[in-house]
Amino acid sequence: MLDVVKPDNKALILDFGGVISRTLFETHALSEAALGLAAGTLTWQGPFAPEADALWQAMQADRISERDYWMQRTQEVGRLLGEDWTEMQTFVQRARGSDVQAVIRPEAVAAIQQAKALGYKLGILSNELDLFYGADFRDRLPLLQQFDVIVDATYTHILKPDPRAYQACLGALGVQAEQAVFVDDQLRNVVGAQRLGLPVVHLDVCHPGAGFAKAMEMLAAL
Repeated sequence: MLDVVKPDNKALILDFGGVISRTLFETHALSEAALGLAAGTLTWQGPFAPEADALWQAMQADRISERDYWMQRTQEVGRLLGEDWTEMQTFVQRARGSDVQAVIRPEAVAAIQQAKALGYKLGILSNELDLFYGADFRDRLPLLQQFDVIVDATYTHILKPDPRAYQACLGALGVQAEQAVFVDDQLRNVVGAQRLGLPVVHLDVCHPGAGFAKAMEMLAAL
């Protein structure tokens, strides 16, 4: 007879940027409007047009880090405004304006609400939540109050795919690796989770609904 894992012993663990929030690639029009740039000024598309984004290709090949990628984009956009931007949070906060709800994926909201209703634990494992968005962002996004645990490398200084990052989140949630499903849009982070035995979903940001549906199916089947 198979052991059945109770819902409150299961956990859905999500990355934030690209998973809960829409990527900066998807919100170029919002960014241009917020920054006062002409429509079409921002042309880099990352995973939506990797062949035209050499910097993205370098990140995917592990020649530069994710933080390196976004720091270069931050500096480029700052220069377009005649400013010297040295922190990613300057870009994110200026580009995304005051309407934080506009950049949150509705598919993520639906999955979070469903998981909460089913009694699953909820965790965020991010490399840069407060680094990119600012510490006050959590107060401006009530959705984050649904989470039992938020582990942010802004403070831990342990970045995915370091196994200690996943272990810290699992420990804080009080679940074993096989009792959680981890969702991330970066392959390196997904592979890091797999090495620890975490069931994973590599979210395709071009088709997020399918990824969240798969995660919920996997949780139900644990």
